[in-house]
Amino acid sequence: MSDDEEEPDMELGERMAVEGAPLARVSSRLTWPKEKSEVDRLEGDSVVRTPDGPQELSEILVDVEETYFQRHQEFEAHVRDVIGTGPVPTAGE
Repeated sequence: MSDDEEEPDMELGERMAVEGAPLARVSSRLTWPKEKSEVDRLEGDSVVRTPDGPQELSEILVDVEETYFQRHQEFEAHVRDVIGTGPVPTAGE
């Protein structure tokens, strides 16, 4: 494409709102290692995106059996075992 040619406009579609924060964003706000109770105290009221819709982290942590996380990857894996993986519903769904 030469400098004289214009690129075609592209329709990207409507922007759909997604409630809650990505799990990685929540875990990045913490320093590791961390006890589950401390995660709950610091970030328990954070709303996390899940395939079943937004949920408070405190509610999710109830079902996490591990009580101590060495790294954020370990924490995220245990949380994903509880919430699952898959598409996250948008506010319009």
